[in-house]
Amino acid sequence: MSRIIFAGTPQFSVPSLLALLNSKHTVCAVYTQPDRKAGRGRKLQASQVKQTALQHNIDVYQPTTLKDTTVQNQLEELQADLMVVVAYGLILPKIVLEAPQLGCINIHASLLPRWRGAAPIQRALLAGDDTTGVTLMQMDVGLDSGGMIKTANCEILSDDNSQTLHDRLSVIGAKLLTDTIDEIGNLPVTPQDDSCVTYASKLEKAEAKLDWNEPAIVLERKIRAFNPWPVAQVELFGQTLRIWKAQIISSSTTEPIGKVIYCQPDGIDVVTSDGILRILIIQKSGKKPISVSDFLNANPKYLCGK
Repeated sequence: MSRIIFAGTPQFSVPSLLALLNSKHTVCAVYTQPDRKAGRGRKLQASQVKQTALQHNIDVYQPTTLKDTTVQNQLEELQADLMVVVAYGLILPKIVLEAPQLGCINIHASLLPRWRGAAPIQRALLAGDDTTGVTLMQMDVGLDSGGMIKTANCEILSDDNSQTLHDRLSVIGAKLLTDTIDEIGNLPVTPQDDSCVTYASKLEKAEAKLDWNEPAIVLERKIRAFNPWPVAQVELFGQTLRIWKAQIISSSTTEPIGKVIYCQPDGIDVVTSDGILRILIIQKSGKKPISVSDFLNANPKYLCGK
C-alpha cells in the first residue's frame, strides 16, 4: 500500500482521483488550482477535483506555484511514495518531481510523443487524426517529455467533438491508472522518440473564427474541435453566429465561396473553397444553441433553396 499525492484540477482528472480512492492505496493529499471566479456572478468556484476531494475528506492544497520553498517543504513533509498528476495546470520543479520515493507520474491525453502540450484533444481533432489515446508517463522537467510507462488507444469517431472525446479519454485514463498503479516502480519506462514529437499549443479564441475560404473538411473539424470551447463562429446573414455542429455535403457547385445555397429546416448549406458545409446547430449572440429548424422557425426570411 502506497501513500499517494494526487494533483489535478478539471473534470478530466476526477475519474482518476476516484480510481485511486477506490484502490488499496491511500490518497494522503490533493493538490489543485486555486478557486477561480466563474459564472455570471463571478463567484469563486472550487475545481471539480477539490469538490471531489472534500467529499471524501481528503486534505486539499491550492498553491499558486510549486516553486515556493515553503510549498515544497510542505509537500515533502507528506512523505508520499508517489505523486499522480492529471491535468493539474502547474509546472512541477525538479525538487517536487523527486520528492516522492517513486517520483511523479502523469496521465496525458494523447499517444505521446504526438501532441505534447496544453490542448492534445482539440489538436487531434483539428488534424483529422483517426486514433488518439492516453499515455501514462514518468514525469521529468520537460513538457510532457518523460518516459512512457503504458498507453491505451482510443478511436476518434466521425461525430466526436472535444467534449465527447474528453469524456472517453478521462475514463480510459482512469482505467489505465487502475491497471498500472500497483506495478509502478517495477515497469519498464520507454523513452519517447523525439523525431516524432508534435506540439498541441493552447487554444486561442481567434482560432474559432471560421473562414469560408478554407475547405469544408477543415471547417467541420474546427467546429468539432472548438465544441464546447471557444465555439466556432462565423459571419452569416449579417450577424455573428456560433456554430456547434455541421456536416460535409458531398456535392459540388459553381456558386461563389461563402454563399448560402440552401437554407431549410434540415440545414444551412454554405459554399467553401472545397466542398459544401451544412450547418446543423446554431447560436445567436446571447441565446442558447438551437437546431437550424428552430432557428428558421424564428427567422423564416432566411429560407431558400428546395
